[in-house]
Amino acid sequence: MPGRIERYDDVPVTKEDLDWAELVTLDLSLYDQPGGKETLVKNLEHAVQHVGFFYVKNFNISQEEINSQFALGREFYGLPLDEKLKYHNADDLARGEYNGYRPAGHRILANGIRDNVQVYNIPKFDGYHQRAQPPVLSEHIAEIEAFSRKCHTEVVEKLLCLFAILLELPDEEQLVRDHQYDINGEDHLRYMHYAARDSKENEKVGNLYTPGHTDLGTVTLLFRQPVAALQILNSEGNWKWVKPQDGTITINTCDALTALTGGFIKSSIHRVRAPPQDQAHVDRLGVLYFARPNNHVVLDPIENSPLLNRLGRTENAFTEIGQHLTTEQWVKVRQTQQQRRNRDGKISTDGKVSYAQKDLEIIPGLQAKVYN
Repeated sequence: MPGRIERYDDVPVTKEDLDWAELVTLDLSLYDQPGGKETLVKNLEHAVQHVGFFYVKNFNISQEEINSQFALGREFYGLPLDEKLKYHNADDLARGEYNGYRPAGHRILANGIRDNVQVYNIPKFDGYHQRAQPPVLSEHIAEIEAFSRKCHTEVVEKLLCLFAILLELPDEEQLVRDHQYDINGEDHLRYMHYAARDSKENEKVGNLYTPGHTDLGTVTLLFRQPVAALQILNSEGNWKWVKPQDGTITINTCDALTALTGGFIKSSIHRVRAPPQDQAHVDRLGVLYFARPNNHVVLDPIENSPLLNRLGRTENAFTEIGQHLTTEQWVKVRQTQQQRRNRDGKISTDGKVSYAQKDLEIIPGLQAKVYN
């Protein structure tokens, strides 16, 4: 029998008056209703073209199931460091193999300050990613798998159908077939832990936990957690805080989807900032699900989209340099670049970030971007 895990309770939300982003909310209870998909696509279109962020609600995953995952993440991060390090391999990270544990301080964020982020990635249960898990998680692995699969079927697949309708594809299941859960792929569930830093250390890195960036997959699901820290760069070029809305998942669209749509769907730009003053002392725990196309999918712009063809969206950042990367190739080279240990960039007091060109090279001719 699995060991008993103490209940997870949210910390209080901030009372500070922050400059919150205005994001649309998709009500997935409309999905199976007459005309519901069309309504959802209309709400989705502006968000994915201009911001790349939106909320979903009524997604058939209970708050109890979500809280259980937060509790498991809390229990894992409560383990002694020596125990967690049994699931860490620095050489794997250097090769772009990212599943398992990454300790805080693995990378230098900037100005000599090491990052304050711990990550534990659990690959999807497709039979291709067998890994040992710590007992606190292995005892609950059936529950974790059920949660992972529900993220995919109840949220990701529905969004993929909506994207297909938006792109006017002849079959609304086309993108679903390129993202099958039981086919070899790089989807994963993540428990993520940001340790609170003191104000002097935060000042040295412009009050940033993670600089502005995009995610590399199709969509990222961020389950509501109340420590305000996530910010998005809106279409006017301003950073806005993302509010933790009750009963929602925050969704952002990512690089692979941008590549498949020739840039029509925006890869959302976001960063993680030090929390507001009334939450500055609180560690930030996150539960996320990262969805990606199956490993064999070539990330060229979709050829049978009437919309993309009308708009001339037939090239992307890969094809423009003569590359036709599969998802597996893209994930490996991007993760290899992201996990480099020797980055010692500079961050000004107002949060402007710069890194050496060699640290940003993904492949010849393609550089990662850090957004200020």
